[in-house]
Amino acid sequence: MPAKVDEDACTGCGACAEVCPADAITVDDTAKVDPELCTECGACTEECPVEAITLEE
Repeated sequence: MPAKVDEDACTGCGACAEVCPADAITVDDTAKVDPELCTECGACTEECPVEAITLEE
């Protein structure tokens, strides 16, 4: 399952988008993950400073 963003916790810092090798994340006010592009690599979950991104199981 693709990465999921907790929009209440997300600060919109963009760290996740910077490390995403698939360019699956866009950031406006909060991060959004394109499930079609997400490769479930976990780079975003490790980079998020507020732990707002998880990989769904």
